[in-house]
Amino acid sequence: MKLFDVYPLYDVTPVSAKGIELTDDKDKKYLDFYGGHAVISIGHSHPHYVNRLKEQLDKIGFYSNSIQNPIQKELASVLGKASKCEAYNLFMCNSGAEANENALKLASFHTQKSKVIAFNNSFHGRTSAAVATTDNPNINAPINKQQEVTFLPLNDFEAFEKTVNSDEYCAVILEAIQGVGGLDEPTTEFYQFIAENCKKKGIVLIADEVQSGFGRSGKFFAFQHHLDTEQSQMDTERSRSVQPDIISIAKGMGNGFPVGGILVHESFKASYGLLGTTFGGNHLACTATLAVLEVLEQEDLLVNATELGSYFKEKAKAFSEIKKIKGRGLMLGLEFEFEVADLRKRLIYKQHMFTGSAKNKKLLRFLPALNITKTHIDLFFEGLQKELKQ
Repeated sequence: MKLFDVYPLYDVTPVSAKGIELTDDKDKKYLDFYGGHAVISIGHSHPHYVNRLKEQLDKIGFYSNSIQNPIQKELASVLGKASKCEAYNLFMCNSGAEANENALKLASFHTQKSKVIAFNNSFHGRTSAAVATTDNPNINAPINKQQEVTFLPLNDFEAFEKTVNSDEYCAVILEAIQGVGGLDEPTTEFYQFIAENCKKKGIVLIADEVQSGFGRSGKFFAFQHHLDTEQSQMDTERSRSVQPDIISIAKGMGNGFPVGGILVHESFKASYGLLGTTFGGNHLACTATLAVLEVLEQEDLLVNATELGSYFKEKAKAFSEIKKIKGRGLMLGLEFEFEVADLRKRLIYKQHMFTGSAKNKKLLRFLPALNITKTHIDLFFEGLQKELKQ
């Protein structure tokens, strides 16, 4: 049997990793500034993470959701406090696509409607309803196209208002920072306009934080950049109105362990059988996520993401070849006047550095672990400078 050939592969075979450094089968070292699609949030093989998983595996690794699992309740409590989302309930699954599937399904149950509003250049997954809300016809099969999805331009108030007034929609799904699409963002005014209109119309607002969550943007969730801090602390009517109804999470929450979930506002009623999963919320998945949350707090990584993001942007300003610097925290992109596919290859094979691509072929994505240092960023720009001179 051979592998089903759906991935174009670089000729690199990592066999070990620590921090942001990968070692391949030829004993070459690489700096990982991409983290496997923003998955590695606290660094490869972080000792606290490894020890927590080893200890849990010695006890019990898995059983189904038909039994009591106190680690799930512990995780819900810790996550609620860390994210300042204590008015939500946690449902766990296995991936970002599955998180968005459950979010969309729950929105449809809740409203008894089926149409969805998504945005140009969005990416929400590759399965069923999630891929239908992804703005890429090439990965939407005919079976996916049965879903009723309206794509709108980001930050177009008039188009959104006209569409939402049709009263046909169960959900709006929105990335506060687009990942695969190329790091475009809604303005605060547009995000708040969406949220307030959803509340008025009884439409479920889904915040897709699969890539931008767990501190990557410098706040725990990227949508929190669009909340008025003072109002949120006072819990005013306006601050409540701009909170999403459902928040989808995955990627960085498990630091490489397959885990995802949704935070569901407590105004939604649960019932037996409404959602379900075989592997979601298993003992190892919960332990992996708790370990990530513990490291985020112990090492103050949200602050580090903010400070290092600012440092990165200052360094980038010195490069005339860079036409735009996009993103927040350590969810960043550099836009050039040329397509970056060849530059990425040269960075890998000549500078031994991993970076990311986007739907925008002129954008180089930078998604490292949140505990990188200024020295790492200096090394990145040294390598970039060498290849831009080629």
